[in-house]
Amino acid sequence: MTAERFLCEAIGLARENVRRGGRPFGAVLVKDGKVIATGVNEIAATGDPTTHAELQAIRAASRVLGSPRLDGCAIYASGHPCPMCLAAMHLTGITDVAYAYSNQDGEPYGLSTAAIYGQLALPVASQTALKVTYEPVRPEGDDIYELWLRTRGR
Repeated sequence: MTAERFLCEAIGLARENVRRGGRPFGAVLVKDGKVIATGVNEIAATGDPTTHAELQAIRAASRVLGSPRLDGCAIYASGHPCPMCLAAMHLTGITDVAYAYSNQDGEPYGLSTAAIYGQLALPVASQTALKVTYEPVRPEGDDIYELWLRTRGR
């Protein structure tokens, strides 16, 4: 019943976002059964294509918890997380995600990311939507990774 409660809250956020002119996506980030942060898709308001509901909730939770790590947290999203949001969940240590509307549900409305998942399932060299090139440029000066390693202890 807990998942249903948080999913209903995410859907409520999505509905309110639509009423304010936004896209129909909301997310609730939970730790130990408590809501830590929420987010809505803010692309229409900001023009920033990365302001998805899940990322907004992750950003807010990181501020609340004072850490980029969100180990033990769960996200409840109104819609199927896109690859960008799913990658952020992996990067932050989120352990669970549940969503109420599938890519198939969103497809008739232009709200599916299934095609992007399809591209990402291909080897990088075979992807047609994005050309990725490795260019091992190393300008004179500190190597950025070595510099990072040396300054981590400060």
